[in-house]
Amino acid sequence: MIRKYCSHFLIAVLAILLLCGLAHASDSDFQQGIKALGSNDFATALRYLEAAVTDDPDNVRYASEYRKAAIKNKDFDRSLKFFEKLTSDHPNSANLHLNFGFAYVDKIPVAGSITQVILANNALTQFSKAVELKPNWINLYTRGVSYLFWPKVFNRAPNGVADLEQALSVQKREQRQSYHAKTYIALGDAYWKTDQLDKARAIWQEGLKLFPDRPELKTRLAQQGDDLKNTIEANFDPNKRVDTDLRDLWASSQK
Repeated sequence: MIRKYCSHFLIAVLAILLLCGLAHASDSDFQQGIKALGSNDFATALRYLEAAVTDDPDNVRYASEYRKAAIKNKDFDRSLKFFEKLTSDHPNSANLHLNFGFAYVDKIPVAGSITQVILANNALTQFSKAVELKPNWINLYTRGVSYLFWPKVFNRAPNGVADLEQALSVQKREQRQSYHAKTYIALGDAYWKTDQLDKARAIWQEGLKLFPDRPELKTRLAQQGDDLKNTIEANFDPNKRVDTDLRDLWASSQK
């Protein structure tokens, strides 16, 4: 009986040590990758960052920084292939599906118009998987905004409204973060795209009360007609790079 207990205890200890070792290894790989990135050694940076994400697939910082490195090196296909394999190995990781979707978005500005539609649709598929696995703020907000990039003929803006309203509901139950202002901006844009201007102005005003320093809210509330249209549509130009850096998320978790 004592021997059996000791055997189980040793197995548990070894498992803990193994997990600690993996965590340490992933952090070491990440730091090496960031160091290489600082000297523009992209080949080394990508290799180390891929190792870090592989060891810790749910780490939002590792995956985000990896994609940033791929963008700087214009190595979009490598990033896509990497996340495709990793999501296959870890199909239940919402973080991987989210970043796989962003990897598609990262490539859109450098693609032709037909390919842009394919990439956007593939991104939406990954964002939907992330929402299914974990309907948290970032996943709902991301999918909601992605719907707003589609031309009106696809009639996807109402889906954007639904996701962004849910994202707003989620964030109101959490501690307020500076990035939560984005929901008020995007939801107002979604209302505008669905011809609900009164709702758009109301949500922008609500957001401005909570985030009085956000110029995007001030600008929208000050504009009308074509000026407002140009301001909103400028944010959904597929030829402009979208900021997919998730720094705000992991920075806020360290406070």
